[in-house]
Amino acid sequence: MILANENRESDLLLLKQIKANNMLAFDALYEKYWEKVYNAALKRSKDPDYAKDLTQDIFLKIWDKRAELQIDNLAPYLYIAVRNNVFKWIEKEQKFTPIPELLAQLAQDKNQADAEILRKEFMQKYEALVNTLTPAQQQIFRMRFNEDLSTKEIAERLNISRKTVQNQLAKSILQLRTSFDLLYFVLMIQFYN
Repeated sequence: MILANENRESDLLLLKQIKANNMLAFDALYEKYWEKVYNAALKRSKDPDYAKDLTQDIFLKIWDKRAELQIDNLAPYLYIAVRNNVFKWIEKEQKFTPIPELLAQLAQDKNQADAEILRKEFMQKYEALVNTLTPAQQQIFRMRFNEDLSTKEIAERLNISRKTVQNQLAKSILQLRTSFDLLYFVLMIQFYN
């Protein structure tokens, strides 16, 4: 308990010095907590690059807002800052529009002159990727994702087991996942520019 109180008093002194524009105090605070903040961000996000950026942002905010920040206990403040920022990041990442919705938006957007060109380019690249699959995988993949059939319906139509359909889809998705992620990213950049 005594060590915790001394640590808290040390942090409060550093924060007071930072408020007085003391860069050395800021450097000391940064060195003391950078690794802990980074590890907390990494543990929550599982993304080393994001964890590094978040850590930098938290310390930058402390420096930029040093005049108005009221921090009574730095360790919990940093923990909450990490938690809140990771939650915001996760929420933001989940706001991406799924590919079918994005294509529908492109088709409906009459004001964007190149919307149809973008849609056609995307579909050409999509087809080229799907064509890298075996013929059986292509057929199952298209039935599932183009025709929106369930695995049970596909199995019945092709007279094969549902498990075979699921296995073929899993293999197809695994093979195409990285390429689809890149294609989706490119489409998002083109659509929102």
